[in-house]
Amino acid sequence: MDPEHSRPAGVGDATVEALGGLTEALETVHRARGHLYSAHQLIGGADLTLDRVVRLLREAEHDDMADRVEHELLGRNVLPGRWTFQVVEEFDDGYYATFQAIERDARERLAGGRRHIYEAEMKQRRRTHGLPGHEATPEAGAP
Repeated sequence: MDPEHSRPAGVGDATVEALGGLTEALETVHRARGHLYSAHQLIGGADLTLDRVVRLLREAEHDDMADRVEHELLGRNVLPGRWTFQVVEEFDDGYYATFQAIERDARERLAGGRRHIYEAEMKQRRRTHGLPGHEATPEAGAP
């Protein structure tokens, strides 16, 4: 196993498992962040589509409905006082930044900064030693 992912001396199984779980939880938050940005872009695109909707309603002489869409929906906050860009900024600067900092600090303090020790050890247990495509490191499979 490569030294970058090997367990430092004195680090026990429970610590490795806890760090693996913390990293797994952070990876889930990364995915959630992506969904939050998707919502941000989708809602922004929907808001821009409303310009065309208002124009078409006016062309169809539905001025009362065009006015309602234009005044009540176009540019509306998705949360009190916030557009989605503000939501993602608050998420990034608050919860997301804190989660990343704690995960990094835990790795630094408990495992010398090494990442994915749990997965690296799982790889060692699950791979078939000596079989092509099951090398421990990229270098081990290089010609």
